[in-house]
Amino acid sequence: MTVAPLRVVIADDQALMRTGFRMILKAAGIDVVGEAGDGAKAVSMVRKLRPDVVLMDIRMPDMDGLQATRRIVAEIPDCRVLILTTFDLDRYVYAALAAGASGFLLKDVTAEHLVASVRLVTTGDALLAPSITRRLVERFARPDAPPAAVHGDLSTLTLWELQVLRHVARGLSNAEIATQLRLSEATVKTHVARIFAKLHLRDWAQAVVLAYETSLVSPGE
Repeated sequence: MTVAPLRVVIADDQALMRTGFRMILKAAGIDVVGEAGDGAKAVSMVRKLRPDVVLMDIRMPDMDGLQATRRIVAEIPDCRVLILTTFDLDRYVYAALAAGASGFLLKDVTAEHLVASVRLVTTGDALLAPSITRRLVERFARPDAPPAAVHGDLSTLTLWELQVLRHVARGLSNAEIATQLRLSEATVKTHVARIFAKLHLRDWAQAVVLAYETSLVSPGE
């Protein structure tokens, strides 16, 4: 059975950056089905082409990457957005994660990491190490602000699921959570899957954001 290649849209106002990413992805067998120089064109293109992944620059004219990400996640929830940034602790990266992006890449990413990230993010696994997401949230989260693109009633979670979510937000991996809670790693993965389903979360990044913005955990905890 032949597996269809992944389909990607690149949104960046620098043509040279788009060209470089396109060449890398195409060489790896990933289809670049569209390119956009601003957020508005990116949203329109995603509506029409329904790609698997969007590589999204944050700072673009007409409509920035944050607003574009919110619209794409709301309208085409199966599409994953990877934010392109220059700084790994850019406050806009946190805002993008809260808006529903599934992760971020530095613009000087290696070719191998770019390709691996595009492939990984479509599986729902964590592209960001939870510890990196935690650092972003601890630096920029506002506990008094309502969650942006993540939602759900924590009261629907069992005590075990709340414990697992707390550990996810603290930056622990599945294996580390299993050790802390004296559970098997398979059991932890089951709890994580149930948490995502109950709270309508797409990935680990959203889980960490939600845990902080609902004060389930606090910065520095």
